[in-house]
Amino acid sequence: MIPSVLLNKPPSEAPSPPQDIPVSVANLQTLTVQQIASLPAADLARLQQEVTAGFRKAKAVVDWLDGALSLRYRDRAHQAHAQAEKDTGTVRFEDNGFTVVADLPKRVKWDQQRLKELVELIGSQWGENPADYVKVKFEVSERAYDSWPMRLKEFFTPARTVETGKASYELVPIDGRRA
Repeated sequence: MIPSVLLNKPPSEAPSPPQDIPVSVANLQTLTVQQIASLPAADLARLQQEVTAGFRKAKAVVDWLDGALSLRYRDRAHQAHAQAEKDTGTVRFEDNGFTVVADLPKRVKWDQQRLKELVELIGSQWGENPADYVKVKFEVSERAYDSWPMRLKEFFTPARTVETGKASYELVPIDGRRA
């Protein structure tokens, strides 16, 4: 519950006396982030559960609809790709007054071991600089780094930068009850 005076209404518009208004997912976007942050933890936990459940339900509906669209249009999209003589990319065709834009993205994967061999050949047999043709990226798994001896860690640490992702928060009732 949030007092109505926190709904960003000028004092002249605030009801007298202030009445408590239940905060729901439906009216959540009418509040400022600061107002939401000031809600009791129980309300935040309840809202988080409701929003997460709604998100999962919406995603399931999107997946269901995407499946239906794929069933309806995949053969025509395949034909359009064949007519355009391309395996991937965007094609367009009509369906009852609508232009269907069908996109089949390209996902390229490279065999890392084979690339390593080819890069070595460019340098050794062609006499060329492999950096003119390929970009090499070194990676160190964090799990491996954590298990290294201290001497090796100290050697690599100047090349290591730790960045953070987006923080997330879950409110779990201490007594085990759902909000």
